[in-house]
Amino acid sequence: MQASSIAHLKKEIHTMPHTALMDVCLKLIKYKKENKELLHYLLFESTDEQAYAQSLKNEVSILFEEVNTQTIYFAKKTIRRILRLINKYCRFSDDPRTYISLLIHFCRQMNALPIDWHSSKVMLNLYQSQLKKAEKLISTLHEDLQYDYQESILLLKEYQNDLQ
Repeated sequence: MQASSIAHLKKEIHTMPHTALMDVCLKLIKYKKENKELLHYLLFESTDEQAYAQSLKNEVSILFEEVNTQTIYFAKKTIRRILRLINKYCRFSDDPRTYISLLIHFCRQMNALPIDWHSSKVMLNLYQSQLKKAEKLISTLHEDLQYDYQESILLLKEYQNDLQ
């Protein structure tokens, strides 16, 4: 089975009656949980991007409280799961500010962990790659917004350098 182009699908959607289009949407959200989450975002959360980002930050904070800090191995697994969640939910939003603020929040939460993750090369690389992603996204923003976010990134880097 071949997938059609977006332009072809768009033309077909325009010709469909409202009830048929509704049936197609319902089939899509029944098929995969991520489609249902995306539709929820588009219908209910896309109008207030700041509230969406704040709710994600709260969810990330709760997940960081549940990180198993007994060993670095279990902490690493949980932190990677949190990062996958952040990446998934940020794909829904087209606003890079949401992604940047979540990455900064993620790094702050990592710094607050009561485990010495700086001794783990893998965890250190994970942390630094998130800072690099944030810096790359910051460079695409307006200059005024860049300044605010760059200060946060500098503070995170200084904290990291103090621990090493």
